[in-house]
Amino acid sequence: MTWSDILALAANPLPSVLDKVTKSLEEWRAALSPEVFQVTRQKSTERPFSSAMCHAHAPGFYACACCGSSLFASQAKFDSGTGWPSFTEPLRLDGVTYHVDHSYGMQRVEVCCSRCDAHLGHVFPDGPKPSRLRFCINALALVKASGEDHVNQQEKRPKQEMG
Repeated sequence: MTWSDILALAANPLPSVLDKVTKSLEEWRAALSPEVFQVTRQKSTERPFSSAMCHAHAPGFYACACCGSSLFASQAKFDSGTGWPSFTEPLRLDGVTYHVDHSYGMQRVEVCCSRCDAHLGHVFPDGPKPSRLRFCINALALVKASGEDHVNQQEKRPKQEMG
């Protein structure tokens, strides 16, 4: 996947094969901590370097804090020095969606969970080779899951791994 692919997916999103999780804002507010709600449902950003997850590199997967959908593999995680967990690619091509974001006078590409539409963070074209992508994700939008959790979760819905 390249930056051009990301921009194309932001313009023409893939149809999701995941079972959608739909809740009202009030249902999300009741289900999530205030901090997770603010980041994932109100599109806020946590302070940089505010989470130990930036430096965690144990094997496993990172799932959406709202719906539990597996989003990133620990093998794709790297230390970007930005203060947020960073990844070179999502676990599944259809696991995240992309939206052009013009907030704060910038042009960025927002990354959301395709299953529940949670705001995760942004993707930038300044990551390591070969893709040069940096998925800069709020730690509050993620929960660490073991490999077994990922396998059990993926058996519940069709699998479309990135190639």
